Amino acid sequence: MEVIALTKNARMSAAKGRPLARECQGLPVAAALKVVEFSPKKAAGILKKTLLSAVANAKNNNGLDADALTVKLCVFDESVRIRRFWPTARGSAHPIAHRLCHCKVVLTDGKESK
Repeated sequence: MEVIALTKNARMSAAKGRPLARECQGLPVAAALKVVEFSPKKAAGILKKTLLSAVANAKNNNGLDADALTVKLCVFDESVRIRRFWPTARGSAHPIAHRLCHCKVVLTDGKESK
């Protein structure tokens, strides 16, 4: 059985979260939480919230044991961009794009259900 959790429109570039997501992929949930907990990156906080949400979804909605879960998929995808302009010399302006991202975590217990 698979359980999904999403965090949408986090104020961070997706490229900054991808290396941490690759480290957590394939690990048991307890090990993935330890990796995230000791990381100083901003992505670690977002990923930790999403992992804990996925574990809560597995317990409450599907009745799964949290110790038996592994991280099947962990992805940071790009979201919309907040467009701004920075005023410069002679009345012109430079565009600024504040990037946002989505964090998706898929947990599995290793058993297939039909």
